[in-house]
Amino acid sequence: MSSISIIGLGNMARALAGRALAGGNAVEVIGRDQAKAKELAATLGGASVGTAGAAPTGDIVILAAPYAGAAAVVREYGDALRGKIIVDITNPVAPDLQGFVVPDDSSGAQEIAKAAPDDAHVVKAFNTVFSHVLAAGPAEGRPLDVFIAGDDAQAKARVSAFVESLGLRPWDTGELVMARALENVGLLELGLMNHSVKHTNFSLGITLLG
Repeated sequence: MSSISIIGLGNMARALAGRALAGGNAVEVIGRDQAKAKELAATLGGASVGTAGAAPTGDIVILAAPYAGAAAVVREYGDALRGKIIVDITNPVAPDLQGFVVPDDSSGAQEIAKAAPDDAHVVKAFNTVFSHVLAAGPAEGRPLDVFIAGDDAQAKARVSAFVESLGLRPWDTGELVMARALENVGLLELGLMNHSVKHTNFSLGITLLG
């Protein structure tokens, strides 16, 4: 069991919190709107409510906020995130859906890591799974695949264990520099949604042959 703090109150926060609770994890939900945070916790059942800006209780802190404000959130919490594993689920996609709002030699996760305390460990995960697909869980008997990237092996192992507790399948893609590739997968999914699949009821994953 993991101790999880989720910063954000949107669809991904709800989906992650629901699956985390079902997997036996301790969950804290945090949002600037305390009333909405309490409402979400009550709807989920079993989640505690944290205070925005205060130290999260979870060892794993999930940034379930839009990328535009994610680094600012990390800076706001500052030393309260020391020693924490910070899971970045964002996709820093430009408004025209043709690229990113981060430098060409970086990624959203790497920019967030720059804003985090030196002893915090940023892990990219969950950015390639749509919220309603995540909430629904395994489809047709097959677990959903969650791709992760990070520089600290122990942090990735703990995130992988958390992913498995959700009934999902983690795939380690390498160091945090690989977050750029994972964000491109998120961009690819948006392209599929707009040009061929025409909906978001799908997921990308790994099929092992032989």
